[in-house]
Amino acid sequence: MEKREKLGSRLGFILLSAGCAIGIGNVWKFPYITGQYGGGIFVLIYLLFLVIMGIPVMSMEFSLGRASQASPVKMYDKLTDKPKRWKWHGYASLVGNILLMMFYTSVCGWMFQYFCYMLTGKFDTVEKAPDAVAGVFDGMLSQPWVLVIFLAVVVALGFLVCSFDMQKGLESVTKYLMLALLALIIILAVNSCLLDGASEGLKFYLVPSLDRMKEAGLFNIIVAAMNQAFFTLSLGIGSMAIFGSFIGKERSLLGESVNVAVLDTFVAFTSGLIIFPACFSFGITPDAGPSLIFITLPRVFMEMTGGRIWGTLFFVFMSFAAFSTVLAVFQNIISCVQELTGWSKKKTCLIGGIGIFVLALPCLFGFNLIPTLDFIKDGWTVLDLEDYLVSNILLPIGSLVMVLFCSHKFGWGFKNYQQEANLGQGLKVGNWMRIYCAYVLPLIVGAILVYGVISPFI
Repeated sequence: MEKREKLGSRLGFILLSAGCAIGIGNVWKFPYITGQYGGGIFVLIYLLFLVIMGIPVMSMEFSLGRASQASPVKMYDKLTDKPKRWKWHGYASLVGNILLMMFYTSVCGWMFQYFCYMLTGKFDTVEKAPDAVAGVFDGMLSQPWVLVIFLAVVVALGFLVCSFDMQKGLESVTKYLMLALLALIIILAVNSCLLDGASEGLKFYLVPSLDRMKEAGLFNIIVAAMNQAFFTLSLGIGSMAIFGSFIGKERSLLGESVNVAVLDTFVAFTSGLIIFPACFSFGITPDAGPSLIFITLPRVFMEMTGGRIWGTLFFVFMSFAAFSTVLAVFQNIISCVQELTGWSKKKTCLIGGIGIFVLALPCLFGFNLIPTLDFIKDGWTVLDLEDYLVSNILLPIGSLVMVLFCSHKFGWGFKNYQQEANLGQGLKVGNWMRIYCAYVLPLIVGAILVYGVISPFI
């Protein structure tokens, strides 16, 4: 097997880890969930759970990767003398990464396609009514072979970047991608905040309201905030463990987890500064749900002066956000497969690219050629099923396994986790966190798992 690669810089590690965490969920799910659950009050509770749950779990995952210098399929062999009781999670992590790419590559292709729509002025000739804009999205999904082309572009481009030396390929491309993404999101946010009537959107987004809290229900807001804080960081399927295995021991891992979480949250928060002022400026509801990106926002851009330019920039940003996640997860898959097979990176990328492309087709055809999965739940598509398995089952189970492994003696133990996490300069894991990590954190993650499993059916 080829010698294990290393990232060339701390900035590369932070941007690559953040690129994996930053994705469509930050720009699409965070704003519409915020709109549905009361605006400012949801943001406050979300930030609380990010601190007390997301950051500690991320530091554990980074620690497992750096200590083992291996991907999830091999890391338990390196960290415990009883790997059999744990290593199943390594294989589940690989399955989770593959399953994630089985639908995420298709959605990334949609972003590329919408960018082309905006750039070529497709919406310029469409009526501004909601049904007309929805017809564009439905029409896109009804053309399977066009969708296949965009899927092929995403998969081929992603594995091509990953096939090069990590520092010259993945790390270099991700740096430019993430820096461009951050620049674009700031430009778009400034533009939205300067629109007439934007102040009402900013008030809704930033000022907590007791009336909206009562309307949404405090329990519902807490559950939604807890779920979003957990899922936004892509924890539980070994993504962060792999990136941890590519870095040195100069910086403490709790501090690096804070940096990644701050960058991830900045993108999510700034996305709200784009969406809420724009929606309120043009009298469009900000709680439009999953249709927000593909139906509601194109209507906003159609109303704007220079909307075609701003819409094109927005979907460039969305494409960058989605593609940064694709690149990071492809690297996770490549690392796991290489350690299992001993193949070269070029061979792994070729076979992996073909495999992911084929496995992604059912999701893509689930909107046109394959009927809905009503035997599971009315109206569910293949994408809904795949998303449910990853988000509601594999992510929380994986995180729970890592928390237990890092905080109890029957696993790796808190002492080993603390020692690894505290190597280098930066924020340290204190002794006071032992009880919290061993007993409170598993309860929080366990509650997310139970709720996630049953939530689609209640």
